[in-house]
Amino acid sequence: MLKGINDTNEDFKLFGNFIRENKIDFRFIELMQTGDNLDYFKKNHVSSNIFKDYLEKNNWIYQTHGKDAGPALNFIHPQYKGKFGIIAPYSKDFCKTCNRLRITSRGDLRLCLFGNTGISIRHLLQNDNQKEELVDLIVKQLHLKKESHYLELGDTGITPNLSSTGG
Repeated sequence: MLKGINDTNEDFKLFGNFIRENKIDFRFIELMQTGDNLDYFKKNHVSSNIFKDYLEKNNWIYQTHGKDAGPALNFIHPQYKGKFGIIAPYSKDFCKTCNRLRITSRGDLRLCLFGNTGISIRHLLQNDNQKEELVDLIVKQLHLKKESHYLELGDTGITPNLSSTGG
C-alpha cells in the first residue's frame, strides 16, 4: 500500500471488482521501512487499518488462520470469487502469527525478515545426506525467534532493503 497510489475506497473497489469475478487471492502489503528507505517510507506509508476498516464496513468476513497459514489476514465475501488479504507488519501481535523463515541467496538462515542476525546453513546445503542435520539446526534456531521484529520502533535489523534478504 502506498499513500496516494492505492489507499482510497475507490482503489479498493476497483480491485474488488476484479476479484468479484476472478478466483484470486489479492493481498495488500503495508509498506515497510528498511535500512535505506526512511525518507520514502515517511512520505508513502499508510496504515493497513484503512483497508481493514473498508473490508469490515463492506461485510467482508475475516477468515481465521489455519495451522500452516502465514501472517496475512485473509477476508472472504459470499458475493466474490476471490479473497482479499492484508500483510500488516505494524499491527499488534503481527509476529505471533508469523511462521516465515528466510534463507538468503548466500545461505544465511534468517528467523525474521527484520532480524539482527543470521546464521550460515550453506555448509548443510551441499549434500542430500545432510538433511537430518539441517532440520535439527533449523529447529534449534526456531527457539531463538524473537517475539517481535520491533519494526514499529524503526528497528529494521540488518535489512538494508528487501531484495537483500529475499523478502
